[in-house]
Amino acid sequence: MPQTHTSLPPIRSARPAMTLEMMERTGLSNAVLTDLVHGFYGKIRLDPVLGPIFADRISDWEPHLEKMVDFWSSVALMTGRYRGAPVPKHAGLPVTWEHFARWLDLFRETANEICTAEGAAHVIERAERIARSLHMASQDARQDEAVPNLS
Repeated sequence: MPQTHTSLPPIRSARPAMTLEMMERTGLSNAVLTDLVHGFYGKIRLDPVLGPIFADRISDWEPHLEKMVDFWSSVALMTGRYRGAPVPKHAGLPVTWEHFARWLDLFRETANEICTAEGAAHVIERAERIARSLHMASQDARQDEAVPNLS
């Protein structure tokens, strides 16, 4: 059940009114997003396809999870908490659309388990856009590597 204005915990936001409206409409909060991120990456780490890709790149999970909570707070609630550039970090990964599809399957599953129906729809729609964007960036990076240096 979505929280009402009076029961919402304080949340850091660059756009407090928009964040509050989004929280009330979707039932999302910092606590829900924390549960979503931790639940999702718990599944990722156990996944036979995606787990090894993440394990090769992340040795200390706590800072990564904190960064991902900030990322999803910014994406879902427009808080402006995330400071980073996800595209360059993902551009060189050895992944295909099948990896992104698996990532989305696990994300959808976790969002539907943890969030309200409106909250799940909200974050899933954003995750789908993010997956497409990161996939295109990874494909572009591969094409750039394949272009011979003609100088």
